[in-house]
Amino acid sequence: MNFSKTNNFKKIVLNQIPLIDVRAPIEYEKGSFPATVNIPLMDDEQRHLIGIRYKESGNEKAVELGHELVSGQDKKAKISAWLDFIQKNPETIIFCFRGGQRSRISQEWIQEALGREIQRIEGGYKAFRHYLLDELNPKHQDFQPIRLGGHTGSGKTILLRKLDFSVDLEGIANHRGSSFGNQITPQPTQINFENQLAYKLIQLQDQGFTHLVFEDEGKNIGRCFVPRDFSLHYRQSPLVVVKVPVEERAKIILQEYVIDSQKGHIDYYGPKEGLKLWLDYILTSIDKAKKRLGGDRHQNMIQMVTDAYTKQGQDKNPDHHLAWIHDFLVNYYDPMYEYQLSNNKEHIIFEGSTSDVYDYLNNLSMKE
Repeated sequence: MNFSKTNNFKKIVLNQIPLIDVRAPIEYEKGSFPATVNIPLMDDEQRHLIGIRYKESGNEKAVELGHELVSGQDKKAKISAWLDFIQKNPETIIFCFRGGQRSRISQEWIQEALGREIQRIEGGYKAFRHYLLDELNPKHQDFQPIRLGGHTGSGKTILLRKLDFSVDLEGIANHRGSSFGNQITPQPTQINFENQLAYKLIQLQDQGFTHLVFEDEGKNIGRCFVPRDFSLHYRQSPLVVVKVPVEERAKIILQEYVIDSQKGHIDYYGPKEGLKLWLDYILTSIDKAKKRLGGDRHQNMIQMVTDAYTKQGQDKNPDHHLAWIHDFLVNYYDPMYEYQLSNNKEHIIFEGSTSDVYDYLNNLSMKE
């Protein structure tokens, strides 16, 4: 019996069509696509046993074992989970690794239970993933990247999020791209990072933007790395630099890394444990900079942080943290950034205040 297939990957991306990944959990955990739920045809152990049977006795015997293992209440539960998702998301498409037996069998069972057919991805995960990786190659991109630079604490991410034609690499990587970059929740897998980035680029290009703005990042954002060809391309692009006084930058850092971060830790872990874990996170982040700071300055920084934390506990005023933040910016981050900027001077096309940079970017011919 023939079942409907689709390889219109661009439509899936632009419409953010919900997907059911029927691969085993161990496959899904390595990476999948946005708007995807994992409702596997087989669990990890079932997949393992069927793989052994396939190697020993061939495909026919492996399929027979699969039907034996996924039967009765187990089969009913999986069909029920599929139907529940499809009823909430009528446009759902399913896929397995290569678009073969697992998704075809799932299609058949869904049609029998639902009374209508749903599509599966032709070529499965492998084909869709190949398409997304191709879209990350600069030769398939029709836009001019613009890098947004500036000293640490300049509010570059805040500015990016005000622009419709920007790509927040740190947001996609769930990491703030610095020694203090770790978020409470984990980063995506490398595969998920790349897939989400490809989705974003495809969607923005479809809107007709001829320029896309990225924060000036290194090759790595935490444990995620920007694909090599794409990184080489955008790191040679024009650079716009936002200039913000250090006092204002310290206040921006205070808001994000102290006030907002403490609230996030409290919301996630509870008041007592949350603040303790926040302090551990700050001290661990400073430890990462020990070599560059030097032993004496590192110890002084640790003392400044713990003193500020103690004083905040006494009078509830987070401004005590401004002293160590200011010191860290001036003695650690600023010298590093100024060195990096000196190696990028030929790429700078504009420098100015936050409002000046915002106006400049908006006045570029962003759409044809």
